[in-house]
Amino acid sequence: MSVRVCRLMWILPVLAVLAVAGGCAKKKNAAPIGMLEADRFLYERGVEMIGKKKWFKSREYFRQLVDNYPQSNFRPDAKLGLGDTYMGEGSAESLVLAQNEFREFLTFYPTHPRADYAQLKLGMCHFQQMLAADRDQTETKEAIAELTLFVERYANSSLMPDGRAKLRGARDRLSAADYKVGYFYFRSRWYPGAIDRLKGVLRDDPEFTGRDAVYFYLAESLIKMGRRAEAVPYYDRLIKEFEKSEYLLKAQKAMAAAQAEVPPPAPAKKKAPPA
Repeated sequence: MSVRVCRLMWILPVLAVLAVAGGCAKKKNAAPIGMLEADRFLYERGVEMIGKKKWFKSREYFRQLVDNYPQSNFRPDAKLGLGDTYMGEGSAESLVLAQNEFREFLTFYPTHPRADYAQLKLGMCHFQQMLAADRDQTETKEAIAELTLFVERYANSSLMPDGRAKLRGARDRLSAADYKVGYFYFRSRWYPGAIDRLKGVLRDDPEFTGRDAVYFYLAESLIKMGRRAEAVPYYDRLIKEFEKSEYLLKAQKAMAAAQAEVPPPAPAKKKAPPA
């Protein structure tokens, strides 16, 4: 008997065992044959696995339901479940796959009662990929776009508090990025550039959480340019809008000094009496 034949005789039983084991694994994650409400079984098992953070096993159940039971009432929720399993993994690759699932849900079920959930999660996929304020802000802008759609389309959603909070967080990140550019210009003593960028932050995002710093360095830049009268209102806004700020004491002192140096307005000329 040749060596090749002997080797085949040894390998074939091993392959047979592996095939049986693979078949058993598939059966373990499938609904029993002939089972009534198999779609419900698959959905409930998928939800159970999500609760245990077993993302892959959960996804197997949801995928079987989505692929094999197109008319099931559980299919839309299973589609969302697929997105949730990818989000649970949290990697850059899985978040892209999650986006695809949520986008497909909104395409197939635009009027579904859980469309608000899909839209919020779509925004969250980008939110979770946002980078620090001094890095590329592409994902931040995508998060703002998707979360803005959520806020505009689903005004009565019970998920609105979370949606608004995440939208505020994304806008803060983008505004912080612009502020850092303005601050860099200030430190570089290019005050016209700092003034332009910092005014842009206030124009584009007047509710920016960190606008106390914007007010302060905008006023300081105006002072450096000799435009004291324009600087005073920004110090004043900082003092009035923020009870606590690392810039508060500095603003109070700078405002007092600027006001002392700003000449009072000239008195209006009296009109001569008619002849």
